[in-house]
Amino acid sequence: QVQLVESGGGLVQAGGSLKLECAVSGEMEPRSYMGWFRQVPGKAREFVAVIAWLGGATHYEDPLKGRFTISRDLSKSMVYLQMDNLIPEDTAVYYCAVSTASPWRTKVYDYTYWGQGTQVTVSA
Repeated sequence: QVQLVESGGGLVQAGGSLKLECAVSGEMEPRSYMGWFRQVPGKAREFVAVIAWLGGATHYEDPLKGRFTISRDLSKSMVYLQMDNLIPEDTAVYYCAVSTASPWRTKVYDYTYWGQGTQVTVSA
């Protein structure tokens, strides 16, 4: 079992930055992948970025590449999502999740454990 708790969301003006955090606890398989997803009410949850828990390799949803950066700190069991130059379209609930499928995956159904989400609101 793995438990995930997101934090760091909030209200920010367009052009601003936020850093989301995901605290990981429980039995993490070394070859797991940590993903960030986001969801707007009435729309499907969409992939944002993923990082290999052990090796640190990353992959991003193409439109977000360059503005978002995923990272992790194994010593703290934390995963981060640095979001820069935010736009109103980034407004969503952001979730972190764990996948044990390999290689990295971008589909919701490939992820087993999920956090409760943290709200990010970007004002114009």
